[in-house]
Amino acid sequence: MNVVTTNVPDVLILDPKVFGDDRGFFLESFNERQFQQITGRQVAFVQDNHSRSQRGVLRGLHYQLQNPQGKLVRVTSGEVLDIAVDIRRSSPTFGQSVAVILSEENKRQLWIPEGFAHGFVVLSESADFLYKTTDYYNPAAERCIAWDDPTLAIDWQLGGLEPKLSAKDQQGKALAEADLFP
Repeated sequence: MNVVTTNVPDVLILDPKVFGDDRGFFLESFNERQFQQITGRQVAFVQDNHSRSQRGVLRGLHYQLQNPQGKLVRVTSGEVLDIAVDIRRSSPTFGQSVAVILSEENKRQLWIPEGFAHGFVVLSESADFLYKTTDYYNPAAERCIAWDDPTLAIDWQLGGLEPKLSAKDQQGKALAEADLFP
């Protein structure tokens, strides 16, 4: 597995070794020992999630204050722009974001530790998005930062199109007004 560092050192891009031939391909999507060596952390994933979304669907920027979740995310069909925003006030990279294209072609994964808001937008006709989490979903603890917060200045690569948002995502707060991590 190849590890690519990002402008926010805690967020890592993982490029798995892909073995392919005319029959198809094989890749190891998770190996606990290797993950610990790469991240320097021992984590226990407790939940796997799978979503399918249409082109232009934007999900995020989500996080949980209680039961914060580290996430290992990937796309098995289609293509998304995946975003992680550091929302740890004490962090030297507070307010900075990482943007990575995840697709069925590049088979990249993104490790997003606890303390980050996360979101993605679908760039293909549809996309299947899979992720492992280090804690369980807790709807009462979930928060949302506005995807279009001007202080974050995230380029969602929408080409002027309006994203398709859930009611929850339409109510996202500005970073300056949001409940954040210390």
